[in-house]
Amino acid sequence: MEYSYIFRSAKIKRDFLESAGFKSSDNQNYFKQTLISNGAFKADIYLSLENQTLSIQLFDTATDEKYALFDMPNVHGAFIGALREEVQSLVDDIKERCFESKDLKEDYVLYLKKRFSVQPDFPWPETPEACVFRCPNTKWFALLMKIKYRQLGLRSEESVFVVNLKADCDEIPRLVDNKSIFPAWHMNKKHWITILLTAVTDFEKLCKLTEKSYSLVYNCSAGKKSK
Repeated sequence: MEYSYIFRSAKIKRDFLESAGFKSSDNQNYFKQTLISNGAFKADIYLSLENQTLSIQLFDTATDEKYALFDMPNVHGAFIGALREEVQSLVDDIKERCFESKDLKEDYVLYLKKRFSVQPDFPWPETPEACVFRCPNTKWFALLMKIKYRQLGLRSEESVFVVNLKADCDEIPRLVDNKSIFPAWHMNKKHWITILLTAVTDFEKLCKLTEKSYSLVYNCSAGKKSK
């Protein structure tokens, strides 16, 4: 099963891989094996710096056969659920020990306040982390919220901050890379994009996309809804 989303939210600390139990023959592709479920399964962990991927396969220690059900997302149940939770704990430990995360949320909010002379408002009491930044015409140009990776099509229950911005319809297919920029979550995908703040590597580009969103929303006709 793929856990490569980890590369979208953090930067690898190569020097910590060996202390975390990873071995490599080429300093690009790393491997680690560990026992889980009280030794009933072997977890083979493959990490590639070259391809920026992390994948884990489970094998039955009694038969040495691959446990295929683990890779089938539509298979549910208490046993498989417990296995997946244990594997997720392995992934979380790898991320904590071998990756360095930087959440741009605070820097981005500061930029929004200074650049556009606006303050966020929080229109949804049930989701207190979600806030919007509005143009003078009261329509929002940026929606900041916390969602789960899986809501972007990535296999993880971890929560992350994203921002929804308006973009030119013709530009959206080029902008979306499904790494840091995704089709809009919970909004019109023809007009909006979702940017994963933990995966942003070019803050200047994020700022330019935000200014474009502000311009599109502010200049839209008064009778046209922007959300």
